Amino acid sequence: MTKEEVAQNYLFYLEKGEMEQVTNLFADEGIVISPLYGTLPAKKFYETLAGDTNTSKLIYDGLFFEKDSNRMSLLFDYHWQLKNGKEVTFKVVDIIELNLENKIKKLTIIYDTVHSRVAIKNI
Repeated sequence: MTKEEVAQNYLFYLEKGEMEQVTNLFADEGIVISPLYGTLPAKKFYETLAGDTNTSKLIYDGLFFEKDSNRMSLLFDYHWQLKNGKEVTFKVVDIIELNLENKIKKLTIIYDTVHSRVAIKNI
């Protein structure tokens, strides 16, 4: 799988809530660094996210590659409806670091959590 295919599949599976497919994109030791959930193994992060999520709509906005690096940045809008019915929308930058097999070894999520922190409190 190419780097671009990893990014495209990541967005597709995440929007569909297919968390097992999302975690299959990660290396066994893959981690997620999230401003809302902290640093977690990928499987635990996506289980937690799925538990808090009713639906998601993701709108792709760009993919950026670092020259001579195994890192890329994915930019998208995230429309998130939580299990408690609250909805939040925010712009996200995911910095994806791949291993030599193009499996995600680290995903760093960057977004403003001002609205999502309030919305998630009652789940």
